[in-house]
Amino acid sequence: MSRAETPPAAGTSPSGRPPAPTARRPGPLWTLGLLRNELVTTVRRWRTLALLGVLAAVLVLVGVAVRIETRDGSPAGPGGGEGPAFIGQITNNGLFLVFTALAATLPFFLPMAVGVVAGDAVAGEAGAGTLRYLLVAPAGRTRLLLTKYATVLAFCLLATLVVTVSALAVGALLFPLGDLTTISGTRIGFADGLLRALLIALVVAASLVGVAALGLFVSTLTNSGIAAMAATVGLLITVQILDQIPQLHALRPYLFPHYWLSFADLMRDPVYWDDLVKNLGLQALYAAVFGSAAWARFTTKDVSA
Repeated sequence: MSRAETPPAAGTSPSGRPPAPTARRPGPLWTLGLLRNELVTTVRRWRTLALLGVLAAVLVLVGVAVRIETRDGSPAGPGGGEGPAFIGQITNNGLFLVFTALAATLPFFLPMAVGVVAGDAVAGEAGAGTLRYLLVAPAGRTRLLLTKYATVLAFCLLATLVVTVSALAVGALLFPLGDLTTISGTRIGFADGLLRALLIALVVAASLVGVAALGLFVSTLTNSGIAAMAATVGLLITVQILDQIPQLHALRPYLFPHYWLSFADLMRDPVYWDDLVKNLGLQALYAAVFGSAAWARFTTKDVSA
């Protein structure tokens, strides 16, 4: 057999060279490890702890203020209604402090906290010079972006639960607990009320999905975490102002904060689902639009830091 007819050795290509090594795709456990690392890093930051502390402090101040104002037996404020009107029921049942706290923090404090975390998700890594090293790992840009978004969504839930649990603890310490009256005037047991409070907390967390996607998109546009956080909070304030202008009534139903206080309908008997469904659908739409925009930007971005 001539040299030209000699078969290639095992483990080599037909040209006689060793085959090029193939990149190993990260498995599910590796992805979970990346997500766990992102969650731990986010929660351990002093900025994140400060944001959660401010959220808890706001509802403590509300509870103490209501307690001081009602120590002579006078009512705290208007009863019934939705949103801040829950404050009129706190003296009768401390569980209403949960609803009041969520209504007080949802228009600004909760979305501001989420906007800060989302705005820093990608831009903060680029500004610190660590984004390039994250992309060297076998994560891929899409997987890394999804991990960042999942981390922001986890913070949405964590921040909402901090407000809910803290308000429940303060309400139990300062006010009586027991059966409560719904907005419709019917009486429900404390266990049913507690279950509705948990469901309201989940709805409030879901209401922040659109803000999280918007902040993540802004974070992919710059390498400055401070600029991304400021831009996200600025957009949030601008949209909130637009939602209060009556002349924009045709546009308002499409703004992401328009149906935020619809969670009060969960305290009706029977529950009104129309605005709740509209709110969740609107948040899903914003998540899809700005999530896709963030993916398109991040996967084509020239990362040099």
